[in-house]
Amino acid sequence: MGASGWDYVTRYNSDVEAALATLQTRVFQEKYGDDDRYRSMEDLYEDEEFMGTMGTHTILDIDRVVALDAPPARSGIADYGTLRPLALNRVMHHFGTDRPSVEQYEELTAAANEAASHEEHERSLLGECQMRWTGYYIVLYSGDRPTHLGIFGFSGD
Repeated sequence: MGASGWDYVTRYNSDVEAALATLQTRVFQEKYGDDDRYRSMEDLYEDEEFMGTMGTHTILDIDRVVALDAPPARSGIADYGTLRPLALNRVMHHFGTDRPSVEQYEELTAAANEAASHEEHERSLLGECQMRWTGYYIVLYSGDRPTHLGIFGFSGD
């Protein structure tokens, strides 16, 4: 099927795991809400053959948040399925601030999705995610208040 990039903006109330769970519930309903095969996220995750080989190519392929902001290790099986914060120096590089807004995030992800070349995409915000089956999050602000998470990553081979 190939690799699929995904990105989302979701509400944030100081708990990354809770924001991820809320986002996953929303994406599950959008993707599988009328699907007789998967009546719940538990049904989906119990289908180990599907999840282990194909995946959903969405945030549903992420199963845990890690606090480390170091890039995941391609050889580290434990890093698959993880969501981690984008390192502060990389946030500063892309946004020019440690408190990016939802609008700034949406502008950068749109530009990355419209990149004219592979090299241009690799230098973009979305190019930060180099390992499939992983993702990053960035805390987004309204003024000085954290209000949202920008979440992006890749699934597939």
